[in-house]
Amino acid sequence: MAVNVETLEKLERKITLTLPATVIQNEVNARLKKLARQVKIDGFRPGKVPMNIVAQRYGYSVHYEVMNDKVGEAFNQAATEAQLRVAGQPRISEKEQATEGEMAFDAIFEVYPEVKMKDLAQVTIDKLQADVTDEAIDKTIEILRKQRRTYAQRSLDSTADTDDRVTVDFEGKIDGEPFDGGRAQDFQFVVGEGQMLQEFEAAVKGMKVGESKTFPLAFPEDYQGREVAGKTADFMVTLKKLEASHLPEVTDELAKSLGAVDATVTGLRADIRGNLEREVKFRLLGRNKQAALDALVEYAELDVPNSIVQAELDRMVQGAREELKQRGIKDADKAPIPEEVFKPQAERRVRMGLVVSELVRQHGLQATPDQIKAHVEELSASYEKPIEVQRWYYSDNRRMAEVEGIVIEQNVTNYVFSLVKVNEKAISFDELMGQQA
Repeated sequence: MAVNVETLEKLERKITLTLPATVIQNEVNARLKKLARQVKIDGFRPGKVPMNIVAQRYGYSVHYEVMNDKVGEAFNQAATEAQLRVAGQPRISEKEQATEGEMAFDAIFEVYPEVKMKDLAQVTIDKLQADVTDEAIDKTIEILRKQRRTYAQRSLDSTADTDDRVTVDFEGKIDGEPFDGGRAQDFQFVVGEGQMLQEFEAAVKGMKVGESKTFPLAFPEDYQGREVAGKTADFMVTLKKLEASHLPEVTDELAKSLGAVDATVTGLRADIRGNLEREVKFRLLGRNKQAALDALVEYAELDVPNSIVQAELDRMVQGAREELKQRGIKDADKAPIPEEVFKPQAERRVRMGLVVSELVRQHGLQATPDQIKAHVEELSASYEKPIEVQRWYYSDNRRMAEVEGIVIEQNVTNYVFSLVKVNEKAISFDELMGQQA
């Protein structure tokens, strides 16, 4: 087999392959003979179908299969001999002109790029730090109390206030016309928890059972209901039931009901602290990892293979279609989804993946069995039955592959932070958790 490699543009290469025609034909004949012994055709006993009939009926498809197989084998051999790292699938086409007795093919493909890193020693990255405070534990306990609160009906002369649960009928109209989602009966919500728009809650506050009220409500421009976004509706609301909320006291009994290992208030706080510290650790790892990977993308020099970007685009578009299906969108398979929307993200993902892979290869940053085991144990630690969670991970290769990927990314993150200038930056617990102070 003769091999000729040409550089076309950046990462694009072309290999010209030549194969003896007899190699193709001999393999076609061999497969047709094997097929003749197995094929069933009306009018002939099994194994007695004449070769000319088998060739007439199956010759084209067999020839196509053989061509794909043999050319694929030739391409893989040529790429190996030329020490090429092929990215994506090659585009192979038969050449019209070839030496007598031979078949010639052009294979056009991309190779993986050379990754060059700028001097990271001159780069500064913020490394976030956060602590679990007593205030954070107090807030968590309040959330747990609210999850277990009870309600008791208020007296008829009571007025609705913050933390009360109300049951209402309401109807809204825009320009005198009802709209979808603007009407409900026996609708419950807790005043002050943000389930309803502020204007709605403000109107309900101070109402008594049996009282009705009309009021205008301006929907925000970015309201999720596009048909009413930015418009003002006239609402009428009737208060049908008013209940006061009662939170359980923070006692050993509450700690026991929440499953604290040490069924005391002190034990409950210790459990909460442990869970929050694990969550803080994971969030810090995620934020710091993203900062490190962003630096890699910014300071790496490489060409990105178009074939891999296209494959990533295809995956993202398919993912978007699946999401549309889950949302019940009709004809989601046919919905127009322009690739351009996803292209910047796809290119960034591919770029990051290539840089990470190269660092892993060059510096031996692969995940070790001990690292994977430790990460699985850490992931399962916050569950009631960690051993069962660990079994759940180990029972599925895809889940374990995800764990391995996380560990590798963390190895890369640690490597990056060992090279750059690190600025230790403290942030509050609320900021880290995405809460408002």
